[in-house]
Amino acid sequence: MNSVSPQYGYFRRARFVMSAPNLTDLPTDRGIEIAVAGRSNAGKSSVLNALCDQRALARTSRTPGRTQHIVVFDLDADRRLLDLPGFGYAQVGRAVREQWAQTLPDLLQFRRTLAGLVIVADARAPLKAEERGLLSWCSGAALPVRLALNKCDKLTRQEGLQALRSVQQSLVTLGLKATDAMLVSAASKQGIDELRGWLHAGFTART
Repeated sequence: MNSVSPQYGYFRRARFVMSAPNLTDLPTDRGIEIAVAGRSNAGKSSVLNALCDQRALARTSRTPGRTQHIVVFDLDADRRLLDLPGFGYAQVGRAVREQWAQTLPDLLQFRRTLAGLVIVADARAPLKAEERGLLSWCSGAALPVRLALNKCDKLTRQEGLQALRSVQQSLVTLGLKATDAMLVSAASKQGIDELRGWLHAGFTART
């Protein structure tokens, strides 16, 4: 699969630990975690698989909304990735949507080990209300965030740059830095090692 810089080799050792329906089911609040969120059709699971250089670590499906729990992956004894339920998919039951709506703010606010958030969005579409809401929350809470604009391989280079500039302007209005957004492609692996670098820096900053 994609080339992994030696200092990021621990991503390849990622392994599934559990699928937690509630915050109380998560591992002990120790170590360092970075969460990955995104709309159900943004390719979040594919980005996770690309980051960890594994084909089937995170479950992908043609049916959006399959991830309905918080999925925990260990990278090593102290570092974890949290795959959060995809949001914005109307066919998920109302009770499940309401549970997600409460669980996500609680996770972001109270999980002491949380060192950052990656938001996977579709590079071909404008930011949605849920994505803007998460970005605004991270800005107010000073939680490091990286907006990964996935599927940029489906755009021309010029279209990709235009999409990135538009999103960067939105980030600045939300109190974030323009550099908090980047183009990635789980399919072509563009930007994936750079995204690993951001995650690695977040893990390292908390050690």
